[in-house]
Amino acid sequence: MSRKGKVLVAMSGGIDSTVTALMLNDEGYEVVGITMKTWDYASAGSSKKETGCCNVDSFNDARMAAVEHGFPHFILDIRSEFGDAVIENFVEEYLAGRTPNPCVMCNTHIKWRALLKRADALGCDYIATGHYGNIHQHTNGRYYISKGLDELKDQSYVLWGLQQDLLSRTLLPLGKYRKTEIRQMALDYGYPELAKKSESYEICFVPDNDYRGFLKRRVEGLEEKVNGGNFVDTNGRILGKHKGYPFYTIGQRKGLDIALGKPAFVTHINPDTNTVTLGDEADLNRQEMGVSKLNWLKYNGITDGMEAITRIRYKDKGALSALYNHEKGIRVRFYEEVKGIAPGQSAVFYEGDDVIGGGIIMRY
Repeated sequence: MSRKGKVLVAMSGGIDSTVTALMLNDEGYEVVGITMKTWDYASAGSSKKETGCCNVDSFNDARMAAVEHGFPHFILDIRSEFGDAVIENFVEEYLAGRTPNPCVMCNTHIKWRALLKRADALGCDYIATGHYGNIHQHTNGRYYISKGLDELKDQSYVLWGLQQDLLSRTLLPLGKYRKTEIRQMALDYGYPELAKKSESYEICFVPDNDYRGFLKRRVEGLEEKVNGGNFVDTNGRILGKHKGYPFYTIGQRKGLDIALGKPAFVTHINPDTNTVTLGDEADLNRQEMGVSKLNWLKYNGITDGMEAITRIRYKDKGALSALYNHEKGIRVRFYEEVKGIAPGQSAVFYEGDDVIGGGIIMRY
């Protein structure tokens, strides 16, 4: 038994998770690799060849690295768990006129829980992933995420939902490195092809990035049910017909198929009336929003008026705001207007590089 302990490492077959496993192995941990199959495209009626983390080549790459470095590797089929929580939520959110973030949902409710469950079964002390972030323990005893060193790769935004029991047993070795350093490590380990391997930013179950097509395949008769709703302006005046409210997102400009003589942006979606509001770019600006389904990390809640940098999307730099408790969650008041607040997306609150907590943006 290793003095550092036994760790279950999630291995997708990509560079980040592979280097994570090899790094921990070299550091003296007793490593067990596990690759999770979350999805297959055939079940959704898609003819596209599987890519990313859910294809045979990736499974083989992960297993080969484990074999070559002398630690065990397992493949875990969690398609049923993944589908029930992540995919159904994805569909339900779009049908509710919101824009979901399935990666957050998956991390929060599926991947980490599945890992911890198997870690306990295998007698592992820790679980580890190839995410770029860091985990610390505050003097108050709480565990929290902070940004990774590489700002371009930082993934703290998508990890806000991890609860204390998960964080206390999670290792994120890559948080202290830049991506260039990880590529060099892959070369040093003798995996030049892995070092050159392209990264996928697609949603794993929407391989062509066509979420509209996915919804049509997933929900029988959806297109017929929602087609022909009204585009309206900010005063409610009818501007034309659209193809169905689930096929639009807040801030969308392209693909509206309507000519108004000026640029138009989706500013509001009403699923009850099947209407999509179009406005000017300035109409996307908001200074306040509600956030629910909260998970607190660094502190066990907030005091009214607490200041934080709030990010409303993955690549958002964030904006200074004040947080206030509310009966349905919290209210966030920005000091300056921010653009494109989308219900269903995650709001993540930072104190410097540290994640205070996060939640889901409500309809405002």
